[in-house]
Amino acid sequence: MISSFENPSEASLCQAFLEHGHVILPAESRDALDAIQSRTAELAADYLGVTGGGPAKNFLDEIATHVGTDRLNALRLVVIQGLNAEPWIRPSYFALARSALETVVGNELAMQLRINLSIQLPNDNSSLLPIHADVWSGDSPYEVVLWVPLVDCFDTKSMFLMPPTANREVQARLSEFQGISSEDLFLSVADKVSFLDIPYGNILLFSQIQMHGNRVNEETNSRWSMNCRFKSVFSPYTDKKLGEFFEPINLRPATRIAMEYRIPDGFDAS
Repeated sequence: MISSFENPSEASLCQAFLEHGHVILPAESRDALDAIQSRTAELAADYLGVTGGGPAKNFLDEIATHVGTDRLNALRLVVIQGLNAEPWIRPSYFALARSALETVVGNELAMQLRINLSIQLPNDNSSLLPIHADVWSGDSPYEVVLWVPLVDCFDTKSMFLMPPTANREVQARLSEFQGISSEDLFLSVADKVSFLDIPYGNILLFSQIQMHGNRVNEETNSRWSMNCRFKSVFSPYTDKKLGEFFEPINLRPATRIAMEYRIPDGFDAS
């Protein structure tokens, strides 16, 4: 049940996130999204020695005409290093879902230090992310992922997510799958997952407790997507610590004052 302290729009968003384990929303700053997409295309074109021209979205969609799987990871690394070197990238990325993050997660947030990038060419089995939940590998259950497509993502060109009810049921009996491969695990629960339809211009926010991954992209164009984790600054951490993996991005004045305050020497409250 949603608290009456939330206004109707916040309550609706919170209820949707609780019910589905994710929300898909229009980007809150289309200018920021277009700038990220444009810079991504520029960095890719520079690395590949391709002359620019035409919409960035079309260039990214059709990147398989310029690069094969043998150079794909090198391209990805060059682009993501170039993006993370831009001082405006992380604030712009946050701007894509600022109010949604503050509603779902909190208004004093820690953000992952580096944004990640995924590229998946058509029929490419070298860029697969097997079914998993991030909490299994050192991520806090208090984190959420902001997943942003730079092209239209749908069907196998997108990612899959397991809904909360099925997710709880499968994880409760995960020991039954011990010793089998991640592929066998996926095949045994494939009827429970949903591939998400996320057109360019929208963002996905999901809980890291949800099992997710991707499959071979059977569509005709390539997938480009970015992801970054956010959490409330004061919520519990696991392996990925503040200052190592996360940094605070919007501490409030009362918190800043409190963090700097020291009880005077010799003070006796009695």
